[in-house]
Parts: sequence; structure tokens; C-alpha cells
Amino acid sequence: MASSNTPIPTTNAPATDQSSTSSRTQTGSGDANPQLNERKRALNEVFGLLKLSYHNQFNAAFPDTETLHLAKRLWLESLEAFTPEQIVAGAKRAIKQSEYLPTVHKMLQLCAAGDNGLPEARAAYREACNAPSPKANYHWSHPAVYHAGREANWFFLANNSESVAYPVFAEHYRKICARVLEGEKLPAPEQLRLEDNPGKPLSKEQNAEKLAALRAELDL
Repeated sequence: MASSNTPIPTTNAPATDQSSTSSRTQTGSGDANPQLNERKRALNEVFGLLKLSYHNQFNAAFPDTETLHLAKRLWLESLEAFTPEQIVAGAKRAIKQSEYLPTVHKMLQLCAAGDNGLPEARAAYREACNAPSPKANYHWSHPAVYHAGREANWFFLANNSESVAYPVFAEHYRKICARVLEGEKLPAPEQLRLEDNPGKPLSKEQNAEKLAALRAELDL
């Protein structure tokens, strides 16, 4: 069984003089980049936290040392845009928010949450469903939640069960989050303004006629 404390391996380098070998021994790595070493240290800490919190899932996902090495290399490359502190913070968010071992994609969202304010997908879905109308006037935790809800269709979200609606919302949210992580600035929802001189309220008969026309238009 793989140990989460197994350090991220480095590529074997040709032998050099004794002073260089001594230097590598002191850092515990053949890398001369201290920032890279710090990110490796952070990832080793992250994998330790994940193993402690998701013991059975962790052992199933990383059953041997080779698989664990490959996973750490993948995570190291995928999370290179984040600082060691952001990576550890992302893992702690995962532990608090989800009962499932996070994927690389989930870690990208969780690491970005600190700077970009992106909520976890399930929390974003619930926010989108519970936000009152008009949706554009709601104070969203992040514009990505609003845009994902709009793309998924507010009527669809309101009239389908979570098992049906959430996967649709989550896919839109995933794509929008990816754009945010690439640096795109999403526009804030354009808030609706109340009319300065609202018209006369419709009578019950007029409301019934408009409702009938709307149902006919939507083929309900």
C-alpha cells in the first residue's frame, strides 16, 4: 500500500561534484528552485491530509507507490499556478465541503476559491436555485454562479429535481470556472431597474388573459 508521505520524485540527474551532491542532500531534492521545492512540500502535506480524511477512498485511488508518484506529478503540474499556501488551503476546503476525495479539477476550483471567490459546485447550485427573482438583482457570491444558472436556464433549475438539474448546472459551471481560472473577467449581472412611473396594475381578467397567452406561447 502506498504511503502518502512518499516524497514527489525528481528526475535523476548526472553525477556532479561532491559539493553539488551535498547541496541536493540538504534540500532533500535535486531541484535548485526553492519555490518548486515548497510546492512539492505543500503537495506532500496535502496528500497526507487527504489520506487522513478520506482513508478508504485514498487507498483505493492510490493503491501503490507508483500510482501515488504519478498522481503527485500530475497534481504538481496541474496546480502550478497556485502558491503552496493556496494548495494547502484548497485541500482543507475539500475536507470541509465534501465527503469525497477531490479530483484534480475539483482542486483547481478549491485552490482558486481564495482569490477568485469561486464557491464549490454544489454550493453554487444551491445558491442559484435559492436566489430570489429578479436573479440579476441578487447579490451573488461570484458572477460565475449567476452565469452558470442563466446558461442552465432558471426555469429548468426551478422545475426539476436536483438529481436532474444539478448535472446540467455543474457542467455549465465547470466551463465558466475554467474561463475564470484562465483569467477571464466575467461581467456582473445587469441589474433591472424599477420603473419610475409604474403603470396601472392589471385587473384579474387582464392577468388571466396574459397568463393564458403565456401558456399558449410555451405550449403548456
